[in-house]
Amino acid sequence: MAESPSLLTQETLALAVRELAARDPDLAGIVGRFGPPPMWDRPAGFATLVYIVLEQQVSLASAKAAFDRLQAAVEPLSPERLLELDDGQLLAIGFSRQKARYVRNLAQAVRSGSLDLEALARLPDEDVQRALVGLTGIGPWTASIYLLMALRRPDVWPATDMALVAAVAQVKGLADRPDAGQMRALAAPWRPWRSVAARLFWHDYLSRRGRSAPGTD
Repeated sequence: MAESPSLLTQETLALAVRELAARDPDLAGIVGRFGPPPMWDRPAGFATLVYIVLEQQVSLASAKAAFDRLQAAVEPLSPERLLELDDGQLLAIGFSRQKARYVRNLAQAVRSGSLDLEALARLPDEDVQRALVGLTGIGPWTASIYLLMALRRPDVWPATDMALVAAVAQVKGLADRPDAGQMRALAAPWRPWRSVAARLFWHDYLSRRGRSAPGTD
């Protein structure tokens, strides 16, 4: 078994897909049906974290529309510029009152230096999770998606992601959707490439629905 690198690349993605397909016939079936998954990466930094907060428990389409409005209103999207927006402006853009509070808190943490986003790239996965979930409104799902897509860590498993749960249940032929504990148990054989397994399941989920980007709806 190859050792997991600290950063997933196109080359290690291809290697991991081959390894996982050799280990698990259901994952091999995804590759056979739809080919290998895209990388689906995002730039690390404040804007991506705000975007992921917007994606919490809503459809991808509504989150993207709100994020596009935010970027149109604030250019460049920085903690300082976001904090210039009042609650009314954030609500008009598409934030709920709760999410407006979350991103303000995030912006204040980055501006004050209590959250060093650049330093996260040098930390182990567990330390990144700890730094992010210490902030109000940043839970394990948000931290995991940031690790997986922005920091491109190879062995992250967002066990509560709704699309991922649905895909695992369908591909594995489960009678019921697995809970978080069952999801973690199912993913154990895919270490050290659980991020790639997640991409494969998202790839299956989206390809069956004629879509091209992973999400939580």
